[in-house]
Amino acid sequence: MPRDILLEESEGRGAPEARLETRPDEAAHRGAGFETPLRGSSTPESDDLRSLEAGLDRLQTTPERRPSAWRRFTTSVLPPILFLVALVAAWQLYIVIAQPRPDIVPAPADVVNAISAAWESGRLQLAIATSLERGILGFLIAIVVGTPLGLLLAEARPLRRAVGPIISGLQVLPSVAWVPAAIIWFGLTDATVYFVILMGAIPSIVNGLIAGVDQVPPQLRRVGTVLGAGRSQLATLVVLPAALPGYVAGLKQGWAFSWRSLMAAEIIAMGGTIGFGLGSMLQQTRELADLAGVLSTILVILAIGILIELVFFAPLERRMLRRRGLLAERAR
Repeated sequence: MPRDILLEESEGRGAPEARLETRPDEAAHRGAGFETPLRGSSTPESDDLRSLEAGLDRLQTTPERRPSAWRRFTTSVLPPILFLVALVAAWQLYIVIAQPRPDIVPAPADVVNAISAAWESGRLQLAIATSLERGILGFLIAIVVGTPLGLLLAEARPLRRAVGPIISGLQVLPSVAWVPAAIIWFGLTDATVYFVILMGAIPSIVNGLIAGVDQVPPQLRRVGTVLGAGRSQLATLVVLPAALPGYVAGLKQGWAFSWRSLMAAEIIAMGGTIGFGLGSMLQQTRELADLAGVLSTILVILAIGILIELVFFAPLERRMLRRRGLLAERAR
């Protein structure tokens, strides 16, 4: 059987390093004018493609090395605790050295006693429950309203050009400005509080979703169209999942705006059928010139905001990044 022997010689040495035999079927293939190698043959281009493919697969299948519990504690939990301890120590040191009036600068122990007194009287539990119920319910309503509105504005360009600037303007407008108008429209009722929450949260959710949709690669839309997705299916099954990073960022900002709006509404709108919330508690302690009570209420409001972030939004963001293969890159 005739065979052509191809000897490859290295540069500068002239010694053969590899020997490749050409089969008759491969010779016929080349004789027909085809340059693409047959299965089993090797070219530098195909080797480069295989190496690139293997590298991409390796990047996608690298197991995530989760840090130990001690490392997570030392890197995430311990630094804020040490900062708070240092802050309280500096506060107490100032009290000991300067000895200011207690009604102007209360000691840390006075603030702790104010929290204990409010807890024992039941006022703190009532205020926390009322504010959390209003904040969570108003935020959920804002999600229900803001999500389809954001998708509509992101997909309908003419409507977005008309309404987009107004949404952005509402986002930068302080939500406390809506409290007087809401009192005139709805009176001293819970509707006033919910209206202020919605006006603070909805623009942030809408703008966050629009920003996320703008970052979706156009190839995903083409793939969805090729697979037969309609306009509504393309928006809900392709665009919305791909826009999750911007959407989650908008949700976080929307919660922050709703919590601030709630506190502003509860501080200003007191009486009537409006219940007793943290904002009402803050206003009452201010009227009594009880600075320790004011600081204790502020600390409770701050702690609830941090707790919501750590319990809900941080795990949601980590899960989203882990599914997209971005958590390990951020850890580095």
